[in-house]
Amino acid sequence: MAPFPSRFSFVRSALTWEPLPQLLFLGRWGLICAAVGLLVGSASAFFLLALDYVTAWREAHPTVIWLLPAGGFVVGASYHYWGQQVVGGNNLLLEEIHSPQRVVPLRMAPLVLFGTLATHLFGGSAGREGTAVQLGGTLADQLTRVLGWRPRDRKILLIAGISAGFASVFGTPLAGALFGLEVFLIGAIRYEAIGPSFLAAILADLVTRAWGVGHSAYPQLETGGPITLQPLLLTVGCGVLFGLMARSFSALTHQISRWFALISYPPLRPALGGLLVALAVAALGTTKYSGLGIPTIMGAFQAPLPPQDFVLKLALTALTLGCGFKGGEVTPLFFIGATLGSALAVVLPLPVALLAAMGFVAVFAGAANTPLACTFMGLELFGSQAGIYLGLACVVAYLFSGHTGIYGAQVVGQAKHQRLVREQNRRLRDVASGRDQGLPEPPAR
Repeated sequence: MAPFPSRFSFVRSALTWEPLPQLLFLGRWGLICAAVGLLVGSASAFFLLALDYVTAWREAHPTVIWLLPAGGFVVGASYHYWGQQVVGGNNLLLEEIHSPQRVVPLRMAPLVLFGTLATHLFGGSAGREGTAVQLGGTLADQLTRVLGWRPRDRKILLIAGISAGFASVFGTPLAGALFGLEVFLIGAIRYEAIGPSFLAAILADLVTRAWGVGHSAYPQLETGGPITLQPLLLTVGCGVLFGLMARSFSALTHQISRWFALISYPPLRPALGGLLVALAVAALGTTKYSGLGIPTIMGAFQAPLPPQDFVLKLALTALTLGCGFKGGEVTPLFFIGATLGSALAVVLPLPVALLAAMGFVAVFAGAANTPLACTFMGLELFGSQAGIYLGLACVVAYLFSGHTGIYGAQVVGQAKHQRLVREQNRRLRDVASGRDQGLPEPPAR
């Protein structure tokens, strides 16, 4: 016979109540993510306001493009003399998640902020995601010094900071949370970080909005009827094109970076690249490919755009970032994808707005290897009516971009195809450099 329970057994039950550790975990991370959200959301608000100001000033003074080489030299010199420890940018944050070594130096935040604003002020073609992610990761990681945390908790803190930066700069908290969880490990998600990631992303977005900073409003899509086989097949075909475009962008950017690395004095790299960009912009006679290119992105949803739009944006962005200017790849990828999708409306029987939206998220999904984050970004920006098409395009683009991407420090956690399993557990930069030599068996993870 089982012994009669002690009169104090309910006390022991309460003290060992199963949800108690989860509540303590949530409470602790709630306080920490509140601090992360306040810091990163405020930093993103300042960055977005400053970016709007320098963009408006550049558009009012188009001849400033001829100062791009001088601006490039200053940006290159600032990193060469004061920022060599943080020149890795987003890749440095991913490396610290994979193999924690030391707290990210605080100087990364002002350097990338200055470098990005200078790039946009003088007419370079770049985005803003890289800056926001680096601001988020850097500011969040400073709390490691205060908390004295172990590497495992520090990884979660970095992921939360990355999520907060992405969410607050685009106004997409769900996509931001998933981006932080997906971006460092291809084909796998670290679920122990899911709570902090979502908390930090949501709170950072709220803080940015509380500062009165708005985001671009995109059209809400309507599919116009039930889902049928023909548009699904066309979406798959578009996804293949979007994945190949993402692969082309990554390959061209990395190749240009290798070419400019042959210049032994680093500040000269963006100076020369800036001269080439300035000459190209002058020859084209338009600034539509400088900076973010938001007006052209918006135009892609209204009517088909010419194919040269995505080709020229790809080339100028790869040149700007490959030579050493600072900024991000994501908004230019939005531009490339949206204009490519818009151009396809001439030959495909799908609405131009739907094609532009699919390209908007799918090219980014292929280049960043984050299909879930990009699917949710599509839902947050364009509504749920076209969610099936947006998600399918993102998944197909992710598969067809292969083991390539804009972040060389990403690790292949799960190969995209059985034929690529020998590339598993390797960083993308190592995969690219080892293909021609033949890869040995992958290391154990």
